[in-house]
Amino acid sequence: MSVTQEIADRLEEAFAPSELSVVDDSESHRGHGGYREGGESHFNVKIRSAHFKGLNRVARHRAVHGALGPDLIGRIHALALDLDV
Repeated sequence: MSVTQEIADRLEEAFAPSELSVVDDSESHRGHGGYREGGESHFNVKIRSAHFKGLNRVARHRAVHGALGPDLIGRIHALALDLDV
């Protein structure tokens, strides 16, 4: 399974989002730190979920990192998050 699909699956399970987009943006980072041939190192994630209601930005980011888990986070070099209700 691709890292992109693992991210999407874990976030879908944890947050039942009304909107979820996981984009592998690795190619635009070719030549930069953390880039790996074949991609799957840099991601842009957009989530809209009622689970974020009442949480500040830091708490939302922590919730996403917790849902992804240390094993998956350890394989990602960069993760840009756009999180809202």
